[in-house]
Amino acid sequence: MIRAIVSDIEGTTSDIRFVHEVLFPYARQNLAAYIAGFQHREDVAKALNDLREEIAQPHATVEDLITVLFGFMDEDRKSTALKALQGMIWHDGYVSGSFTGHLYPDVLPAFDRWKQQGIDLYIYSSGSVAAQKLLFGYSAEGDITTLFSGYFDTHVGAKREEQSYRNIADNIGLPAYELLFLSDIHQELDAAQDAGWNTVQLLRGDADAQSRHRQVNRFDQINLELFSS
Repeated sequence: MIRAIVSDIEGTTSDIRFVHEVLFPYARQNLAAYIAGFQHREDVAKALNDLREEIAQPHATVEDLITVLFGFMDEDRKSTALKALQGMIWHDGYVSGSFTGHLYPDVLPAFDRWKQQGIDLYIYSSGSVAAQKLLFGYSAEGDITTLFSGYFDTHVGAKREEQSYRNIADNIGLPAYELLFLSDIHQELDAAQDAGWNTVQLLRGDADAQSRHRQVNRFDQINLELFSS
């Protein structure tokens, strides 16, 4: 029996194009000015110091770090410091109404139904927890953050590492066989399954011939009764 569902965002609840065509360009356009203007603010300063530690350059200047961050964005590096700074910049964009978080139309009805059934809902994304809350707090469907019992990012580990899912299960406080992970990436699902989780692959396009996981195209095609044994 499934007692908690953990969902990916990018490509699963939300169109990957929203991230790559809206969020990433907005962060890139505003990164240098934002860091220059707020470098002494506590949360920005912490992210910059975390970045210095990540690149093992404790004396790197702000200008050096901005260059590093642009490089990280070019290579789509899953840097926790970069994700934190992107989240801060995106906050301004959401609050100003420059954009709203994208949700596929089948997502919210499924979340509502599962919540009414007493199933706890969580999010696990490589984007920072702050960025996750912004997307769902300023979504095209309004603020739906009350649906979620918690959020996880790369602080618990990388999404393709088995130990990350063990860490999440420990945090949630449920055995792995009562947990379901939803993602569009089969390597992430492989790691979750290896940790004992149930899995479903959400694919908005063609089937994944390399995947060993149950595949669906929409949230309303997910049948939790298949996991009742």
